[in-house]
Amino acid sequence: MSSDSPREAVMAPKSPTLAALYWRSEILQVMYWLRGEGFGDIVDAGLLERFLGVDAAIGVTYLERLVSEAYLVADGPFFALSDKGRAEGAAEFASSFAELMRPTHGECDADCWCHQSAEEAEACSASRHRHEHEHETDPAPYPKGSAPDAR
Repeated sequence: MSSDSPREAVMAPKSPTLAALYWRSEILQVMYWLRGEGFGDIVDAGLLERFLGVDAAIGVTYLERLVSEAYLVADGPFFALSDKGRAEGAAEFASSFAELMRPTHGECDADCWCHQSAEEAEACSASRHRHEHEHETDPAPYPKGSAPDAR
């Protein structure tokens, strides 16, 4: 595939093999996102051009390739995710945004399991939230003015 488009040349890798992987990831992610946001289950090359900046003529080439690889199904000029494409799109989307889903600095220590998965991060956050509320309702451990560091 040649890179006749300046937009594709700037965004995509130069190697045809890497470019195909790059566009597969981008197309599946945007189709998964569009579907998840309720914008529809089908796309055409023009829609990809608007969202991804790849010229429609080049986009069709990648869309057709994804059909041949069973990631998409085609109906004339329109394309939809297959079950395989939906699963791969979800994985690509999750991978792309994994760093944004991690806890922010200071939420817990560096050894916490929450840094390893989104599920652990959610459990850790819920645990911290419950712990904070317990302190709000617990009586003070020392009578007023008698804490060890009270002066």
